[in-house]
Amino acid sequence: MVLLFSNTSVQDFFSPIWLSLKISVIASIFVILIGTVVGRFLGRASFKGKSIIETLLMLPMVLPPTVVGFVLIVVFGRNSIVGQAIEWIFQQPIIFTWYAGVIAAFVVAFPLMYMSAKSGFQSIDKNIEDAARVDGASEWQVFLFISIPIVSKALISGSILSFARCLGEFGATLMFAGNIPNKTQTIPTAIYLAIDSGNIYLAWLWVLTILIISFLMLFFVQMKQK
Repeated sequence: MVLLFSNTSVQDFFSPIWLSLKISVIASIFVILIGTVVGRFLGRASFKGKSIIETLLMLPMVLPPTVVGFVLIVVFGRNSIVGQAIEWIFQQPIIFTWYAGVIAAFVVAFPLMYMSAKSGFQSIDKNIEDAARVDGASEWQVFLFISIPIVSKALISGSILSFARCLGEFGATLMFAGNIPNKTQTIPTAIYLAIDSGNIYLAWLWVLTILIISFLMLFFVQMKQK
């Protein structure tokens, strides 16, 4: 096997990259779907307790990653009802698996998608949607064929920013999923381990990889907003 630096194989180098992309893609799919629906609902709804719900949804943006990781451990740990149910169904705990990485990425990226979707739906002229309803369109048809196309730029921007956030997630992932090579080690946690072990060259390779991916995604967002 070809070696890179300090006895690190090509497979070991690409493993965190592949795992980061896999976790980010899966988490982003859930973030986009749920964030769009929740943004549409809360963007138009008015009820008591709405501010509390929105505050809870936005909390991961301001909480330290270690706090988010701790909460995830409490909720999905082996001593919780949720954790015990998952272990009973799948015959293994979810903590310290790549699935935990998906959950951590989803939690920290969701606020970005939610804010983009909410602001997009709130900017829609209700008369346009009402005209579609008068013409016989159902609420589902109005949502899919009228609302979504109008806010497509906001949704695309939110989707890409959410994916970038998933890709760069570190703190909550480290606590909840761990840093197990070839199993739960993502690019950010691999960089941390490489620096901690003194392998600066390898760390630079991963840093450049995530910089290129993040730059291309953000550049795409800027182009879409013009």
